[in-house]
Amino acid sequence: MSDQKRLIVEGLSIEFAGQSVVRNLSFTLEPGKTLALVGESGSGKSVTARSLIGLAGAGAKVTARTLSYDGVDLLSLSERGWRRLRGNGIGFVLQDALVSLDPLRPVGKEILEALETHGWGDRRSRGERVIELLDLVGVPEPQLRARQRPDQLSGGLRQRALIASALALNPGLVIADEPTTALDATVQAQILQVLQQIKARGDSLLIISHDLAVVAQLADEVLVLRHGEVVEQGPMDQVLLNPRHAYTRSLLDAVPAEHARGTRLSPERSNAVAQPRPGADSPVLLKATGLGKRYVGPDQQSRQVVDGVSFELRAGRTLGIVGESGSGKTTVARIALGLLQPDAGEVRFLDQPWAAAGAGRVEEKARRVHRRDISVIYQDPLSSFDPRWTVGQILSDALDVAGIDAEQQAARVSQLLDQVRLAPQLAERRPLQLSGGQRQRVAIARAIASNPKVIICDEPVSALDVSVQAQVLDLLADLQASLGLAYLFISHDLGVIRHVSDEVLVMRHGQVVESASVEALFESPQHEYTQRLLGAVPRLPGSGTQLVVPALEAEHPGWLFDESRLWKIAI
Repeated sequence: MSDQKRLIVEGLSIEFAGQSVVRNLSFTLEPGKTLALVGESGSGKSVTARSLIGLAGAGAKVTARTLSYDGVDLLSLSERGWRRLRGNGIGFVLQDALVSLDPLRPVGKEILEALETHGWGDRRSRGERVIELLDLVGVPEPQLRARQRPDQLSGGLRQRALIASALALNPGLVIADEPTTALDATVQAQILQVLQQIKARGDSLLIISHDLAVVAQLADEVLVLRHGEVVEQGPMDQVLLNPRHAYTRSLLDAVPAEHARGTRLSPERSNAVAQPRPGADSPVLLKATGLGKRYVGPDQQSRQVVDGVSFELRAGRTLGIVGESGSGKTTVARIALGLLQPDAGEVRFLDQPWAAAGAGRVEEKARRVHRRDISVIYQDPLSSFDPRWTVGQILSDALDVAGIDAEQQAARVSQLLDQVRLAPQLAERRPLQLSGGQRQRVAIARAIASNPKVIICDEPVSALDVSVQAQVLDLLADLQASLGLAYLFISHDLGVIRHVSDEVLVMRHGQVVESASVEALFESPQHEYTQRLLGAVPRLPGSGTQLVVPALEAEHPGWLFDESRLWKIAI
């Protein structure tokens, strides 16, 4: 093994306005090696990564005994020196490609700009380099994709384009900050393969992640951060298989894929009064038959995004719907909520017409009598809250809609906060003053305000750290046990689906390709697509299962539809 150190960090500390956020951090990184910084939000991992490219932020005070890249003292660099180093020596991949890429420019132009800024080659060679890079990271039809804007690409292709831009100038170090968060299992596996290729070329890779299964696929060394300090550091196998620190063990314990349904993921104690779990013969609350939906895209082409979907959701049970982006999951959820009329089929709620095509169309006035019996929890509660309102006002508004008298609302708000394990003082705070986990608890409190029978959960934990995710999943389980709720639970995370569901639907290209009990589906999947999805899930070391990277398919004709945006159209 070479003694050469590409990156040397000794005694790194970072402060904002006198408040320490990273303290005395030290590590080294060799060519061809991968180091993972692991921790929850606020642990200091992202600001550490940004300090290595001179972007720690306004007001940041960065100090270190040594901070060097390929022998260059980073602490002595001017802004001009930093600009020369970024991209040329160190590439940076952010979590959200849709935010990072210019929405008005084709992705090829974005990569081209990086080459032009650093004076790379002539005009012809730069154009060839753009296509070469997109091909390198596995973008199909790179000449076509180079001419498309970010919003015209799937999440996986956007992330690949962002990685291509980071690799444009052959940097010796690539820093990837949560590069696979919120991506589907198969797309995530493909992005992991691209990152492994960076390592295979002899480049160094610094991964920032809260997903320990992703870390297990990539890292040689793992550094666990908590509150800005290192709590554990060592080879990947040692840290993940034989963790010494209680915090590392708690992160591993919180991974839902490693736990059977009904087990707790977090150390939070349950206040729920356990009720007998309803069986598969409990009453049907929500029934969909032959649902179909078409959309006309920006290219004026009509595409079938839901095709022949049928299911039953029974009282007190959880039906999981899993599938990749564009599979039709969110469109099905919107139809089930009565926010979208189907073009074919029907939905019945509490044995009453709820949504139907053609002559059976149901008006909102007819649904109003049961509207309080069905609710929703969104992926990103911040976008569904009025930022000017306090938590108390948000919950009072939900109680108004549910018909609760004003004089009873204050007591009910306190009760709701207690049910989701939030302090009553938080009623006076606004959404931006809360953590991600606290905001999601408020979203859950709002969802149960009307005492619903059914809650539709659309990716409710996909943006949360593993330990916060564990707490929210435990909370949802406790509320289901005490209130008898039925959940229609939508997720791309198969570990979460396995943990929460009684029955599972697997969707692909708008159709249900497999439907089974959670045990049957995960232990003996019948459809080739389900088998491929399960094979693509990253796993912790010691699971005995290897990651299977699926081949990149041609994009489904429905790729133009970003379903996550559809909530905002209707609400």
